[in-house]
Amino acid sequence: MLRVGAISPQPRVRSFLQGFDVRIRELGYIEGQNLTVDYIDLQGRPERYPDGMQQLVDRKADVIIAFGPEDALKAAQAATKTIPIIMAAIDYDPFALGYVTSLARPTGNITGVVLEQIELSAKRLEMVTAAFPAVTKATVFWDRLSSDQWRATRESAARFNLDLAGIELRDYPYDYARALAESPLPNRGFLIVSTSPLFARDRDRLVQFCLVNRLPSMFVFREFVDQGGLMSYGPNRIAMSRRVADYVNRIARGAKPGDLPIERPTIFELVINQRTAKALGLEFSQAALLRADEVLE
Repeated sequence: MLRVGAISPQPRVRSFLQGFDVRIRELGYIEGQNLTVDYIDLQGRPERYPDGMQQLVDRKADVIIAFGPEDALKAAQAATKTIPIIMAAIDYDPFALGYVTSLARPTGNITGVVLEQIELSAKRLEMVTAAFPAVTKATVFWDRLSSDQWRATRESAARFNLDLAGIELRDYPYDYARALAESPLPNRGFLIVSTSPLFARDRDRLVQFCLVNRLPSMFVFREFVDQGGLMSYGPNRIAMSRRVADYVNRIARGAKPGDLPIERPTIFELVINQRTAKALGLEFSQAALLRADEVLE
């Protein structure tokens, strides 16, 4: 019985494990037969990462998945130096921060996939202005777990002649109405949402907030657009979690984490929702429609 431990501030049905679950079954693992997934929902409380990771160690997990912000990997490494840790790192560089000695041969007990959203911040602004050339002002929602994204977005704004108002969300559960009201009135015509496990936990609520307030929105992951968000640009999160399952399988078959190179996503997708655009009385530019990887009609 392979015991996999995982933690997230989101419920399991909302988590990165969606792609993992499908891929791990394809690899021959069936929960209850030869696999146990010990999943801890932090219920929107990322400060509980250390306690959660220690619980997984105490329950004798064979492999621990550290998905999301640096908080997850930091807590996992503090809890164990021997149990293999598979990270799906978002918005931090594990090499620069000293968690691994190399991306090609990380050594130690850590390997996995790294996504630095910071590098995509300017690209998202480019996509927004290409899709809607009339947009010159916008609001950006960010929180403690996405502060680096906000800084990178703010620094890129001048290149696209955008005036951005960054609003930090504090004290979960977040009050999105109050946050929007804190933004200058001219900036409330378009919303850019950074990546955070807490925003992801609120996916339905956040998308519904945008729809009710007739607020055009740019997200990172396509799951928001599937629920009614206007557009997204980023990697395929399901594909990332499938790669995590591949790492788990290789370790279960005897590979050492330090011998498995750390990977980066190489494919990024622009997804736009025409139904939402029509409901908001908007029209995507022809350039955006041609550039989109998928258009939801």
